[in-house]
Amino acid sequence: MEIKKVGIVGAGTLGSRIGLQAALSGYKVVVYDLNQEALDQAQKVIEKILHVLNKAGVIHEAQAKAALERIAFTLSLDKAVDDVDLISESVTEDIGIKAKVWAALGKASPAKTIFTTNTSFLLPSLFAADTGRPDKFCALHFHDVFYAKIVDIMPHEGTDPALIPLLEDFGRKLNQVPVIIKKENPGYLFNTMLMALLGAAGKLVTKEIGSIEDIDKSWMVNFHMPMGPFGIIDNIGLDTAWHVTKSMKDPASQRFANFLRSYMDQGKLGEKTGEGFYRYPNPAYKEPGFLK
Repeated sequence: MEIKKVGIVGAGTLGSRIGLQAALSGYKVVVYDLNQEALDQAQKVIEKILHVLNKAGVIHEAQAKAALERIAFTLSLDKAVDDVDLISESVTEDIGIKAKVWAALGKASPAKTIFTTNTSFLLPSLFAADTGRPDKFCALHFHDVFYAKIVDIMPHEGTDPALIPLLEDFGRKLNQVPVIIKKENPGYLFNTMLMALLGAAGKLVTKEIGSIEDIDKSWMVNFHMPMGPFGIIDNIGLDTAWHVTKSMKDPASQRFANFLRSYMDQGKLGEKTGEGFYRYPNPAYKEPGFLK
């Protein structure tokens, strides 16, 4: 099977980036969301990224224009799935929501369509049956797309093995490095390691052992990193981190989930809202004096 048209379900930060990378790689793309505001924001983000890539010399202006022409935005589910070869879903990290979305997609999509979920922490087997075609369903998890170019391929027990090489090829054509997770694992490879870091940072701050800034400084200086664990959470979104953390039942994770929730209740979701643990676009950890 040849993939020519890609459907993006969920026009959030990562969904829009996946769509843009697919368009830059020559695929036709349709971005679907229930919210017009989300679609408008996705289009602005895509145009901004194209401008940055063009200015940096990564792409030419003609490439940027061609990519935009390959992307369509829609509120219509029927238009979103029309003749699509592969769907990449990036909706909220909630089993109930994903199950409902996939049930609708399963009924509306062409028989040829491959289903993939970009879930960060949930297992594909949790909602594979809801798709109506579990054999054509697999986790295909992207990271940043442009700067962190790993794509995780994680099948569930019912996934057709023939999908794996096809998805590997698709990942490479999107300029990503595919890695295969042999067994279902919450958090794939990188996120499993990342959650260990963020969980440790959460314990330190909720037990009042260190401040947010000092915890970040300790990590940044010792590992020569541009940001610490709380800067990372700002980058991925406090809401995303909360959804993952609240699903973990140990007391330490629950304390950290409540800590994250206290920021979310103030509208502080991280970089995407202009404030999380730091203020953006010029967070303190990027200031020259932060590590002095």
